[in-house]
Amino acid sequence: MIKRAITFIISTLFLAVSFADTTEIPYLTGRVNDNAQILSENARKSLSETLKEQENLTTDQIVILTITSLEGESIEDYANRVFNEWKIGQKDKDNGILMVIVPDERKMRIEVGYGLESVMPDVLAGRIIRNIMAPSFREGDYDGGVTLGTQAIIDVLNGKNLPEMQEADEKDNSSENSGLSDFESPDMSITARILIGAFIFGILGLFTILGIMTPGFGWFLYLFLIPFWAMFPIVVLGAKGALVCFIIYMVIYPGAKLYLLHTDWYKKAKKDLRSKGKASIGGFSFTSGGSGGSWSSGSGGSSGGFSGGGGSSGGGGASGGW
Repeated sequence: MIKRAITFIISTLFLAVSFADTTEIPYLTGRVNDNAQILSENARKSLSETLKEQENLTTDQIVILTITSLEGESIEDYANRVFNEWKIGQKDKDNGILMVIVPDERKMRIEVGYGLESVMPDVLAGRIIRNIMAPSFREGDYDGGVTLGTQAIIDVLNGKNLPEMQEADEKDNSSENSGLSDFESPDMSITARILIGAFIFGILGLFTILGIMTPGFGWFLYLFLIPFWAMFPIVVLGAKGALVCFIIYMVIYPGAKLYLLHTDWYKKAKKDLRSKGKASIGGFSFTSGGSGGSWSSGSGGSSGGFSGGGGSSGGGGASGGW
């Protein structure tokens, strides 16, 4: 019964995280997937032919995707999910690049596969976005911005230099010199989000489970953890995702605790705390105190015609806006 209750609680917490990132991944229809309908027919055809020619010459796969909205998800996470779902690039080379453009939110990203990160580093992808694509987008010229950005990517992959990059170098260097750059920006790489998320949800999840399982003292922990569940998830999930987590916490915690009140082992633990001053629950030893109880660790055991080539990305690339 204890294991079943713990499994239910942990599954609910991780379900809250997954609900925050629910932007649909569209079906891969070709090298140019203009779901937001921002490109002209001539531009789509021209880009498709250019990308096909590049793939035939080098095997590098470049795919373009436009969508209207990210629905609260970060463009870094979404681009990485699309890249790995579509498997852009050759499996043995991971030589794929995905360009994602979100016109309604004025965001874009160039996601780079593992095999091309040395040729197209994050700094260089950021320059293409800021210096080449963004100026055209600000003028409402999506055809021109996407075409110029695509050609710049191809030029870099083919060993050509990009012009007029001195200003971008200075901005990139100032950004790299700041060790807190990821924390100052609401958009973090998927690697940073995973690591920080593991830390935040690991601690919150541990104390939440202990609070639910602990008679008496658990209600104090419920109130104590409210501000932490309200604020800490924002770092990883943003405001929308954090709100979902907070609501689920506020509902699930008391619901799970009320459910456990009717279980035999919980009644026994509560009785032991009152009569013996201590109880053992799920490998933890609890002792009664002035505020209802405390805990310490115990020594218990544990029982279409176009498709991706199988490539993958680990989050390399750059994002920007206009």
